[in-house]
Amino acid sequence: MDFSLTDDQRLIRDTIRHFMEAEVRPSIRARDREEKFAADELRRLGELGCCCMLIPESWGGAGDDTISYVLMLEEVARVDAAMAVALSVTNSLAVFPVFKYGSERQKEKYLSRLAHGEILGAFCLTEPGAGSDAAAISASATRHAGMYRLNGTKSWVTNGGEAGLYVLFAKTDPSAGSKGVSAFLVEPSFPGFRVARYEDKMGLRTSRSAEIVFIDCEVPEENRLGEEGQGLKIALELLDGGRVGIAAQAVGIAQGALEASVAYAKERRAFGKTIGDFQAVQWMLADMQTEIEAARGLVYHAAWMRDTGAPRVGAYASRAKLYAGEMVNRAVYKAVQIHGSLGYSRESDVERMYRDARVITIYEGTSEIQRMIITRDLLSSIL
Repeated sequence: MDFSLTDDQRLIRDTIRHFMEAEVRPSIRARDREEKFAADELRRLGELGCCCMLIPESWGGAGDDTISYVLMLEEVARVDAAMAVALSVTNSLAVFPVFKYGSERQKEKYLSRLAHGEILGAFCLTEPGAGSDAAAISASATRHAGMYRLNGTKSWVTNGGEAGLYVLFAKTDPSAGSKGVSAFLVEPSFPGFRVARYEDKMGLRTSRSAEIVFIDCEVPEENRLGEEGQGLKIALELLDGGRVGIAAQAVGIAQGALEASVAYAKERRAFGKTIGDFQAVQWMLADMQTEIEAARGLVYHAAWMRDTGAPRVGAYASRAKLYAGEMVNRAVYKAVQIHGSLGYSRESDVERMYRDARVITIYEGTSEIQRMIITRDLLSSIL
């Protein structure tokens, strides 16, 4: 494995970094206070190819590898983690399943619009009574006159109320348990679709997280994604890939916190010298950088495994997400500590990063779920 970046990968990294610094950083604090969704900025990132990186150019995508994808997410999250979440969900949990499992008609209808940032994607799996146990969902889909009627409630839907396409999972055969789940492509204009409310969250406050209610929501039969009963398989495969993106977000947040901390340590003076001259601060910075590099290595390795089609990629994605998620929470803690009272103020970027990082160990599989996946892989692969 050689993780030296290619010229194309460096160009992607540098282009996104320039955009985030010039177009996003100046407004992020105000948008966080106002909980304003960055629709315009996301549309422009879509024009740069960030909404459809992992599918071929023939379908409107960028045709990039997963390393390029995680580089993009890291650079976005370094400035605005909420924006990275919106892009991650669109790329890995909406665009990719349409490309891999969609019919030709579904691809023609949705991929180009998603690729160019005209619409965002969303992923509807979690319910008020079903989180980590995805097979426990209760949303139902019954076939009727060339249609499916969806009934149920989906919660914590990222991009909810903003997306133009929702990848939704419901039970078409409740008696079959996990094998009775099917996937659907739902448009918000379909009758019976309703955004019930938005979550009032601790962090990622410019990212929409909605509860969506489906009451006899009419979905054309042609909008079923894959075969009946294939839904849970699709969902779990998507989460394997999505976790690589979440780990990249964690690295980006931590990198942003480190850069802010280094700059502040050079500037802030106490007892006649900069606080960066004190060993206590130096050790915190050293630990942050070392752990970030370790997490970045795990992310790149998982991305490389995904690109090579290696077996057991889900376990590698889980290792990356577990370590990166735990790491970023340690890093932002240190960043706030280094900044002192300023770090506790809404006027600092590290305060927002502290709030944004907390969910990394929870969504797209908690740290405890990642440990279960890792251990299952470990016990099955070592004699």
